[in-house]
Amino acid sequence: MLKIKGLTVETAGKKVLENVDLEIPEGEVHVLFGPNGSGKTSLIMSILGFPNYRVVSGEILFKGVNITSMPIDERVELGIGVAFQNPPAIRGVKLGDILNRLTEGEVDAWKLAESVNLPTEFLRRDLNLGFSGGELKRSEILQVLAQEPGLAIFDEPDSGVDVENLEIVGKAINSFLDGRSGLLITHLGHILRYIEADEAHVLINGSIACSGKPIKILSQIMKEGYRWCERCPEARKPR
Repeated sequence: MLKIKGLTVETAGKKVLENVDLEIPEGEVHVLFGPNGSGKTSLIMSILGFPNYRVVSGEILFKGVNITSMPIDERVELGIGVAFQNPPAIRGVKLGDILNRLTEGEVDAWKLAESVNLPTEFLRRDLNLGFSGGELKRSEILQVLAQEPGLAIFDEPDSGVDVENLEIVGKAINSFLDGRSGLLITHLGHILRYIEADEAHVLINGSIACSGKPIKILSQIMKEGYRWCERCPEARKPR
């Protein structure tokens, strides 16, 4: 579904990703761990094709198509959907209208909202305007569920979500990803209590330090922090 080969990226003259290799087969859910500033958001922006993230070398393939130089809208039309960690508020655009446009009226937007515990009154409100952190997160996730992309990327889905809603959101994402391809970006990994993931990767200083089973890697991170990943034999291999 997604194949990234030797990807090196710069933004504002600074290298933010270096020689990243990442492959997500169709129907698999992968997790990307990493400390703050490790390049996780930069990877998302590069996958989407934001122009201020300049690909220095390497390539990105989606569904077998080389999308490295493709504009954002064409990548989204191919089937890439992202729930951003910090989306903007848009005055004059109703959340319900966005959902109806995404689903073309074929899916009940009200039931979708209930699935992530977002009160249906929010569908009548301007997009993300005055939303709390948790409401903002659920609004983003809701839009990806409505879009039904071939590859769904969730940026820090457990950030700013309380314990009760974390379970609801986690189970909704897990149900949605059943049989689909997904990439979860997380710092603390709380969402993995409710989501079944196939593979995990750790991004350190813009490079993949190691990969393995999600629970095993998360357990090591919780015990020893991200310094453990830097000592991983895979991280010491020549690049």
